[in-house]
Amino acid sequence: MARVVWHVPVTATTTGTGSPTALRLFRLRDGRRCAVGFSSPEALTALLGPDQAHTEIGEPALRDLTAPLGVSTLVLDPRLVAPPVSVPTPPPAPASAPTAQLQHR
Repeated sequence: MARVVWHVPVTATTTGTGSPTALRLFRLRDGRRCAVGFSSPEALTALLGPDQAHTEIGEPALRDLTAPLGVSTLVLDPRLVAPPVSVPTPPPAPASAPTAQLQHR
């Protein structure tokens, strides 16, 4: 059986004693935290950019890492990473709107 590997985004910070790595968590539209993984490094780069650090990990290990944090949702190859933005359209201006004039005193 082939080993299924997820490419998971991490944050890496360089310190004087080494390079600690932390799993990067995201949020679902309803605000719950989730972990994301990608089926290929190319899919990760396409969504998060070429500078995003990542590691390879199997799904069971990812579940084991996130469970103590209260994260139970894993998302593979997410497409949407932000809630939709709705821009309200202003009401149309009346055709004969009065013009305001400033007066100096």
